[in-house]
Amino acid sequence: MDIIRNGSVPSAKGPSDYFTGTVRIDAPFKGAGDARITGATVTFEPGARSAWHTHPLGQVLLVTAGKGWTQCEGGAIVEINAGDILICPPGHKHWHGASPSTSMTHIAVQEALDGVNVVWLEKVTDEEYSVGPSPKP
Repeated sequence: MDIIRNGSVPSAKGPSDYFTGTVRIDAPFKGAGDARITGATVTFEPGARSAWHTHPLGQVLLVTAGKGWTQCEGGAIVEINAGDILICPPGHKHWHGASPSTSMTHIAVQEALDGVNVVWLEKVTDEEYSVGPSPKP
């Protein structure tokens, strides 16, 4: 068993090609040997978000802090909060990030297919993001 000690891997800035705003990636991990699992803890500062993307074998997000937004292609923006778990099916186009006023942290877990765990697409525009979630009934 390998243990990745807290603080043993420096935080990394989310690359601007794939993220808008300030994003921090901590404790990235991947399975050993033939294991395909990968993941990391990702923190989005207010207004920060990922680009549109897909995962060849799907993704699970465990929201651990704050308030964020997510959207699936063709759907409405949905608010997500600490304690929520998102399960995204393989090949499903989506994005996720913080709300405009509150940061959001999640643990992202996905499997790699032939070494690929994410396919990055176009950035979410300010206009798309500004729509925000629909009010809850």
